Amino acid sequence: MKVVIKLPNKKRVPVEIKTDFIRLDAALKLSAVACTGGQAKNFIQDELIKVNGVKCSQRGKKLRDGDNFEFERVIYEIIKKE
Repeated sequence: MKVVIKLPNKKRVPVEIKTDFIRLDAALKLSAVACTGGQAKNFIQDELIKVNGVKCSQRGKKLRDGDNFEFERVIYEIIKKE
């Protein structure tokens, strides 16, 4: 017998930046995923973050307009505001 589990759609949250890019650790803090830089570092080192659908362990990964990162089934979309 095959069991099919349907998960609800992932929530999408915009993260607005005013610069050309933001580092992944700073984006985690800006979006309130992490309270501190140390917590952001741990999330990234433990590969709990996906950037554009791929697990990422680079703390300094640059995210630009249109990029996204995912944590605990929530997708955060980077949007550049001028």
